[in-house]
Amino acid sequence: MKYSIIIPCYRSSQTIRKVVEMTMQELERLDKKDYEFVLVDDCSPDGGDTMAALLSLVRDYSCVRVVELAKNAGQHNAVMAGLNHAQGDAFLAMDDDMQTHPSQLQYLLEEFDKGYDIVYGYYPQKKHSRFRNFGSYVNYLSVRILLKKPKDLKTSSFWIIRRFVRDYAVEYKSAYTHLQGLFLRTTRNISSVPIQHFEREVGSSNYTFKKLLALWSNILGFSIVPLQLAMYAGFFFSVMGLLGAVAVVVQKLVRPATYIGWSSMMVAICFFSGLNLLFMGMIGEYIGRIFLGMSKNPQFVVREVHQRKGEDV
Repeated sequence: MKYSIIIPCYRSSQTIRKVVEMTMQELERLDKKDYEFVLVDDCSPDGGDTMAALLSLVRDYSCVRVVELAKNAGQHNAVMAGLNHAQGDAFLAMDDDMQTHPSQLQYLLEEFDKGYDIVYGYYPQKKHSRFRNFGSYVNYLSVRILLKKPKDLKTSSFWIIRRFVRDYAVEYKSAYTHLQGLFLRTTRNISSVPIQHFEREVGSSNYTFKKLLALWSNILGFSIVPLQLAMYAGFFFSVMGLLGAVAVVVQKLVRPATYIGWSSMMVAICFFSGLNLLFMGMIGEYIGRIFLGMSKNPQFVVREVHQRKGEDV
């Protein structure tokens, strides 16, 4: 079996060589000698330092291929670029910052050899900031509710999948990629194993609140639950409004002197107007993504693929 290790790279000039070489050593130790690395430069804004580090790996190792993107596509789309250019039988994704540590590969591979289609590594104790951990928790709840993820399945960006899962995933062409959503569409033969989460060796996370929110919103492309919730909420408030109208009429008949408050009416108008705008915005988000999908907004744009001369691309 040939293993393809896919690593999206963003400002990783100081760590990527260590990640690749330690992963090679670990695979050799585990007697996994047939492997390749697909390193995807997600248009790193570091003056070409990351690309220089990646090209040096291409020169040193025939098993390394570099996919250079022409513009920043985001982590999930960068992984999709790697999946499209990988040629293995099993596909393993890692980070470029040593947090998904090569020493933990053995646990994923042992579980994968039991016959699972997908194996995730998860972290009982995370080394992220509180803000990032909170974002991860919100994402966990959202995926459980919207994508019907099994309650006992824990996930991360450290995973391994079989070729048929990859083949299905790369058929997805929308720019709003959410890998968990794609994988959960494919199979339920999924497992997860606890692994150690290491400290980031250089710098800090590149995920800002805006980027985390954009990634979370990609779940919308894999579920209609928000639209169903909007329908249920509309039905609920319609019934409440009808009952309230009946109550007002009855109260006026029983007590003709009852004063109908202007302030309460304005509060109700503002509340329901805001609710309408919220759900209209949600529907507009779906329609907008349909439009962008029809206009073939790309997941990623490849500037060039770099590898040893004479090797197949």
